[in-house]
Amino acid sequence: MAEASVSPLKHFVLAKKTITAIFDKLLDYVTEGAAFVEATYKNPELEHVATEDELAKIQAYKNKLAVIGEVLSRRHMKVAFFGRTSSGKSSVINAMLWDKVLPSGIGHTTNCFLSVEGTDGDKAYLMTEGSDEKKSVKTVNQLAHALHMDKDLKAGCLVHVFWPKSKCALLRDDLVLVDSPGTDVTTELDSWIDKFCLDADVFVLVANSESTLMNTEKHFFHKVNERLSKPNIFILNNRWDASASEPEYMEDVRRQHMERCLTFLVDELKVIDPVEARNRIFFVSAKEVLSARRQKAQGMPEGGGALADGFQTRFQEFQHFEQIFEECISQSAVKTKFEQHTIRAKQIIDTVKNIMDAINVAAAEKRVHSMEEREDQKDRLDFVRNQLNILTEDTKEKIKRVTEEVESKVSSAMTDEICRLSVLVDEFYSDFHPSPQVLKLYKTELNKHIEDGLGKNLAERCSTEVNKSMHQSQQEMIENLKPLLPSSAQNQLHLLIPCRKFDLSYDLNCHSLCADFQEDIMFHFSLGWTSLVNRFLGPKQAQKVLLGLADPNLHIPRPLATTPSAASLPAITPENVSQDDFMVPLVLSLASLTSRTSMSVIVVGGIWKTVGWKLISLSLSMYGLLYLYERLTWTTRAKERAFKQQFVNYATEKLQMIVSLTSANCSHQVQQEMATTFARLCQQVDITEKNLEKEIARLSKEIDQLENIQSSSKQLRNKAIHLENELDHFTKHFLEKSK
Repeated sequence: MAEASVSPLKHFVLAKKTITAIFDKLLDYVTEGAAFVEATYKNPELEHVATEDELAKIQAYKNKLAVIGEVLSRRHMKVAFFGRTSSGKSSVINAMLWDKVLPSGIGHTTNCFLSVEGTDGDKAYLMTEGSDEKKSVKTVNQLAHALHMDKDLKAGCLVHVFWPKSKCALLRDDLVLVDSPGTDVTTELDSWIDKFCLDADVFVLVANSESTLMNTEKHFFHKVNERLSKPNIFILNNRWDASASEPEYMEDVRRQHMERCLTFLVDELKVIDPVEARNRIFFVSAKEVLSARRQKAQGMPEGGGALADGFQTRFQEFQHFEQIFEECISQSAVKTKFEQHTIRAKQIIDTVKNIMDAINVAAAEKRVHSMEEREDQKDRLDFVRNQLNILTEDTKEKIKRVTEEVESKVSSAMTDEICRLSVLVDEFYSDFHPSPQVLKLYKTELNKHIEDGLGKNLAERCSTEVNKSMHQSQQEMIENLKPLLPSSAQNQLHLLIPCRKFDLSYDLNCHSLCADFQEDIMFHFSLGWTSLVNRFLGPKQAQKVLLGLADPNLHIPRPLATTPSAASLPAITPENVSQDDFMVPLVLSLASLTSRTSMSVIVVGGIWKTVGWKLISLSLSMYGLLYLYERLTWTTRAKERAFKQQFVNYATEKLQMIVSLTSANCSHQVQQEMATTFARLCQQVDITEKNLEKEIARLSKEIDQLENIQSSSKQLRNKAIHLENELDHFTKHFLEKSK
């Protein structure tokens, strides 16, 4: 938009709108950045990525920016009018506002500070200092009355006068005009300056052209110059219309006033150079301007009415003052109100950008470290799995070898102990009696004795070697699997896998094994028929023979005649029949023959004739004596010996049947013990694998989070650069133009 067609005050309005928008974006940016830094700092998985100091800084910036935003929203251009009492300060303000807003004229002096600013409403009101009450003001007279009636108002008090913007164009552009009591009414100039002048953009010294600059006015502005760096000061020589009555002296008086004002601004205050100083000194008549403008507002010509000569010149000079004033205050206000905030915003952006850079670098370093650690963990997991597979196969072979050794040792030891069973039985002592009740108890105790004795002997022969072999194998397992475990588990391995003494269980169960043992402790003559048959034929064949004698229907088997139809079957010949098969029929035939009386007589008679009666008598006597001896020596002791011998024979046969079973059972026990130890070790390895998998998953998650943090920090840094560019554009477009 063209500067010529637009009020210079719009420059400030646009600058304020622009910087406010930038600060709103900056506040949103810092808020977003603070949330990001806080989330990163409070994430327990991301230590040392964001620091507490960084979080405190960015949160402090967030609070500061919120305050600055509120300050910017209240920023406005401020011009303060000072001068002696009745110099026309209020008239100048009214003339600039094109309306009689403030009381002025004879009998109306400003007794306190009046701040005039616009309001969006259509009604004027005022608010006194320290009160939120809005006092309605419809006319200037009401305002004057209100100010004079308030006895609490003193020279150092401030009254805010809010005038509808619709009635005054100047107030639409964030301009505040401050009227003041005369500088000659108080000595509290320092408090005035502190309270009303420090934020003023332009000062207007309204002097009475009918007199010269007074020391009170100069003294006040010297103090202002001490507190502010080169304040913008305009000097209005008001009531210049009085010079029209003496036109011949007008130029001389004007020159004198100009020189004094130049000396004051350039030499004394040193706030401006001589060339620019001439554009800060004006000769006007505020009363004439106000009158002309009010007539124009009512539709009448500006120059109508009783106006002194030279009105147009004075009117144009007042307009020139307004133009220079608006340019000056607009540029000055932009600089004073926004320059420091712009600098502060750049500092904040620079600091936040550094924070984002630091977080990005920390996240990148941690990400690289986490990726390296994850690769190490993956390699470790692969190593553990491969080694476990290899060790599992080796352990299976080792367990197989140890169990085979144990089976062989137990089998050999048990065979030897079975051979020595008679010795173990002979070592058994207990009350023996042929009665069934005593025999039953005797057999129970004997079974227990054999069970304990065999178990003890087997343990003495096998347990030590088995334990040694197992302990060595278990230690090898532990040493082989130990490198696969973490150091913490290695140190606690003796508690997790305690090496205990292993005892083989030789469960012979002799009571059940020999439960069907039937003893034979009846007296049997050694030369009796039964004994002879047992001696020559053996117990099994003797039993058949004896059963044959008891059954008269049993016949001697004869070979059947062969027929052509059976030619394919082998004939039964003496060569095909065993010796036992011939002996059984032979003895049966002999027994059948001697059972007949006649045959007995023939035999006895034959023997009698052959050997003689003496020899037969002697033989019969010896046979009888032998029978008598054996019968008399068949005592309980002899019965116990016979019982033990029978039990040894029976138990030996039964125990030999379970040698392979018992050795296999022992080897199975060893296998179970070693497998259990290996399984418990593998369980610890499984825990290690799971922990490695969890650690890999945690590192992967952490890497993803770090990547997101890097991405977010880069985005936030780019936003900072964008905001920096906006601030640079603002500086170039508004602040550098103001210089």
